[in-house]
Amino acid sequence: MEELYIRVGTTIYKVVQQPLADGTTVIRRIQWSFGTIRQDYGKDNIPPITKYNGFCTVPSHTNYQKEIAGFYNLYEPIDHVPTEGDFPDIEKLLHHIFEEQYELGVDYMQLLYTLPTQKLPILLLVSEERNTGKTTFLNFLKSIFQDNATFNTNEDFRSQFNADWAGKLLIVVDEVLLSRREDSERLKNLSTAQTYKVEAKGKDRQEVNFFAKFVLCSNNELYPVIIDPGENRYWVRKIRPLESDDTNFLLKLKEQIPAFLYHLQHRPLSTIKEGRMWFNPALIRTEALDRIIQCNRNHTELDMVELIRDIMETQHVDKFSFIPQDLIPLLTMNGVKVEQWQIRKVVKDVWRLVPAHNALTYLTYQCDYGKPGRVSAISRVGRFYTVTKDFIDSLGM
Repeated sequence: MEELYIRVGTTIYKVVQQPLADGTTVIRRIQWSFGTIRQDYGKDNIPPITKYNGFCTVPSHTNYQKEIAGFYNLYEPIDHVPTEGDFPDIEKLLHHIFEEQYELGVDYMQLLYTLPTQKLPILLLVSEERNTGKTTFLNFLKSIFQDNATFNTNEDFRSQFNADWAGKLLIVVDEVLLSRREDSERLKNLSTAQTYKVEAKGKDRQEVNFFAKFVLCSNNELYPVIIDPGENRYWVRKIRPLESDDTNFLLKLKEQIPAFLYHLQHRPLSTIKEGRMWFNPALIRTEALDRIIQCNRNHTELDMVELIRDIMETQHVDKFSFIPQDLIPLLTMNGVKVEQWQIRKVVKDVWRLVPAHNALTYLTYQCDYGKPGRVSAISRVGRFYTVTKDFIDSLGM
């Protein structure tokens, strides 16, 4: 292979193929000096050095350009040549991963290939069982998008240095466990961010366009990440075990990639854009997502919902007004120890309710062991909150 040198701005780089442990290679740009080149080749035999004004990152798989307006494109070309043909093993894998959402899954793959800058939901594959094909799917994505897909660890998300993955199309994580609130918030923000600050060791931070999509796998079906009620940035799929184990399956998938890409180029999408992450959230909502949301709810919220629902049923009302202090004796009556700040946190941060603008008279309920449901109505004055039966039902608890 002929050695390649480039000059970006005033810095010279040598473009090399760095070998990896699995037998593949990855493109690296290593800073080089003109003096070293002259030593290697002699002053009269200097190889050509292509000059660029700077770096850019412009993704494309169907109309790729390495040089754009005098800038060196850091996004790498993929070497697959789309060719008409069959891809039965790829179909088998996608049917296994997406099942009843197969057409949506193919849309997801098509959007990755044909519209790489389009924001897409965070795809989370979960299963406590073994031999499910989750890792095979990640390796399949890597085989398609090659150097534009990278495997990250949980620690990579927490590191301040992100230059090695900020310009990728796909960031995939096997065995994800981002159980801290700040981890989940960062992941959500990245999934919809238009720009991002790239930071490398010893270099100034630089703002770049951010178009990465996240694909996560986890053996934890209940707590892989923190997902709050109403969150629509996640597409969670529970994956069943494979019926058979083919040790050559990934090799077969790789051989069928050209035919699959040809299909993606010519297939009409089954969906239209209905939000910033393309899909209508209702289309990609699954029981696996609801299960994670339910497990992430705190006990105070669960106890509050149970109390309010009981009051509505026994008092035959469809709305309930209160201030946080009203709930403490009612919850205590049910054997629940709770503090006012915990109730206020649920009301303001989770339910995001807004109190009455002024102190007004409202109807609420107090402990009364002689009445049905052990509560009775009472009028009080304060800046109260109101929840409806529809709101409580919408929490899915």
